[in-house]
Amino acid sequence: MKNRVITSTVYMLAVAALCAAKWLIPDGWGALLFDALFCAVAAIGSFEILRAFGGVSVAQRTVTVTFCALSAPMYALTALLTGSGWTGAAVALGLGLAGVFVCFVADHARSDMNGTLHSAFAVVYAGLLTAVLAAANHLPYGDNSMLAVLFLFLSVPFSDAGAFLLGVALGKKLPAKLAPAISPNKTLIGAAGGLVGGMAGGVAAYYIFVAIGGSFASSSPLPGWAFALVLGLAVSVAAQFGDLFESAVKRSCGIKDMGNLLPGHGGVMDRFDGTLFAGAVVFLALTFVV
Repeated sequence: MKNRVITSTVYMLAVAALCAAKWLIPDGWGALLFDALFCAVAAIGSFEILRAFGGVSVAQRTVTVTFCALSAPMYALTALLTGSGWTGAAVALGLGLAGVFVCFVADHARSDMNGTLHSAFAVVYAGLLTAVLAAANHLPYGDNSMLAVLFLFLSVPFSDAGAFLLGVALGKKLPAKLAPAISPNKTLIGAAGGLVGGMAGGVAAYYIFVAIGGSFASSSPLPGWAFALVLGLAVSVAAQFGDLFESAVKRSCGIKDMGNLLPGHGGVMDRFDGTLFAGAVVFLALTFVV
């Protein structure tokens, strides 16, 4: 627990510094520091995934990690230069998948079908979802990209904290399990605590955004705080699903953690699993709902 608290504190201080840089450095260039974080998550995360699966050739690991790492930077670069980042992300991810399939043919003795499928899975999981994080980081409407990162890095940790605290407090009295076949320690009451925490984090993100002078571009009939409450709930649902998804992958691989890079948390994917799925919810909400 001590290591977990220390790691979480350092993580949140780093995120606060990235948010300050994003807000203070103009014309979207400050957002590049978040893109560097997403690049690292994709590179290390894809490596952790392939290591967990095992049996992936060196050639396919190299291709997968390289093009997963390029997905967020390519999105950011083309977004800043052309206004649309999906072309860059599609190029990176398309080349990654093509490279994986080329290895299957050209290096078939070492790159078998299982390795090919696992590599393609990593490209989508670590590569595509970090490109979506980059997309949320570069939303073109008002200051909504700033609000997006505040939602991601407040609602998700608040959801985790709410689930943990309520699960510890009431888990023995209300022991009904959320997904016993995948993660036997998670309870329904803990999940409810996560929903409350996610909503609290969403409201906190909105009022911090307002306090620093953010301009929320919205066509939603809901007042800002109510929209934040609903989006915080949706973020928590996505984050908890992401956590269960990661647990299912680890259970299939017969491991407890994806790595040990982050003391008290495990690997990078153990920390960012919920954020990856929450990023899609935030991006869609601030792009199509607002």
